[in-house]
Amino acid sequence: MGLRAVALRAVGKPVAATADAALMNLHELHAAALRDLIVTRLAQRLPALDPVDDWRFGFEDATQRAKLRPFLPTQTRAAAVLVPLVMRDDEISVLLTQRATHLKNHAGQISFPGGRVERADADATAAALRETEEEIGLNRRYVSIVGRLPDHLIVSGFRVTPVVGFVQSNFELTLDRNEVESTFEVPLRFILDPKNHIPRLRHFEGHSVTLTDVPWGAHQIWGATASMLLTFYRVLRGDDE
Repeated sequence: MGLRAVALRAVGKPVAATADAALMNLHELHAAALRDLIVTRLAQRLPALDPVDDWRFGFEDATQRAKLRPFLPTQTRAAAVLVPLVMRDDEISVLLTQRATHLKNHAGQISFPGGRVERADADATAAALRETEEEIGLNRRYVSIVGRLPDHLIVSGFRVTPVVGFVQSNFELTLDRNEVESTFEVPLRFILDPKNHIPRLRHFEGHSVTLTDVPWGAHQIWGATASMLLTFYRVLRGDDE
């Protein structure tokens, strides 16, 4: 099952005063330096799992998350997605999917490959790799897992673990047309450039919330996918709470 539910994510706050000034311009880093930073930052989050109350939804800081908690489901189901970082010469790109346009729910939305964690899955990483193989045919032998981002709580009742992995560029894809219309890649440097983080006003449970979208050409990256990308951005900056 592909996970394409909507999560709310507010426009990122200013970088904390303690943040490394050299990381203010992540999008200017060379691919090798960016790769090293990704490995370092994600290694800092392992091996401990996030506690039950550590999740991302709507706003990045804990105080604002607490305000939204009453509007979210109290019972959640585990899910996982793969955040595939494709290594192409001097560029790192993010592989994304476009949900099949004939589907009843969330047709055409941009997403990461992934879905719910099944009983047969050893953990979230196993689920993310399995779902990726099923949805887009990306064989796990091309993927080197680096770590994971904080879980994201989704309004449909899923608690999603984003699993980050580097992908060799010589992969081949076979799409499950029942779920995926197409795939495309976005340069990670584009995603890490704050000028491409566009605020949008949307409404949720009677509240107006400013969200962050990341438009890329004809593709509008928003909701849960944009939420996870913005969390990735903050983790690399070192100012994610």
